[in-house]
Amino acid sequence: MEQSLAVTQLAALAQESRLAIFRLLVQQGPDGLAVGRIAGALGLANATLSFHLKTLAQAGLIEARQSGRFIHYSASYTAMNGLVGFLTDNCCSGCSDISSTPHAKG
Repeated sequence: MEQSLAVTQLAALAQESRLAIFRLLVQQGPDGLAVGRIAGALGLANATLSFHLKTLAQAGLIEARQSGRFIHYSASYTAMNGLVGFLTDNCCSGCSDISSTPHAKG
C-alpha cells in the first residue's frame, strides 16, 4: 500500500461519525446496510450521512451498490486488511511482540 493511500484512509476514519459508520458496516458483513438503516442505527441526518459516506467511499473503505430503490453500503475488507497490514508492516517492524499479536495490548 502506498503511504498516501494510508494517510487518506486514516484521515477518513479520524472522525467520530465516519468511524462509527465504518465499524457498523464491518459488523454487518458483506451484505452491508441500506442508507436508511445506517442513518437509523447511528441517529445521523441524511445530509450528514451522505457527506460521511462519500468521504469513506472516496478513501476506498466502503463500497456502494444499488439494490432496487435502495443503495446499500458495505465495508471493503480488502481495504481494511490492507490498511492494517500497512500499519503492522511499516510501523511495527522489528517488534515481534506487536507484529505477531492480532490485537496489541495498550
